[in-house]
Amino acid sequence: MIILVILIFIIIAFLQIPGLIEQKLWRELTAVSVFLVIGFALSLLQVIGVKIPSPNQGILILAEIISDILK
Repeated sequence: MIILVILIFIIIAFLQIPGLIEQKLWRELTAVSVFLVIGFALSLLQVIGVKIPSPNQGILILAEIISDILK
């Protein structure tokens, strides 16, 4: 399963990155690369059995802080 995740992300990278380099879209290349790395890391952790916490609690705290600031 780990090899499958690695292969999928390699395929995605080979499909996306050359076009961005060819068109010299450096900011987009950076954004795609960052999201690919984050997605790869999270996917790999999930495949090897690491429990990844839900981001809901952090989002609720952030929304509460923003709500307090806007009052």
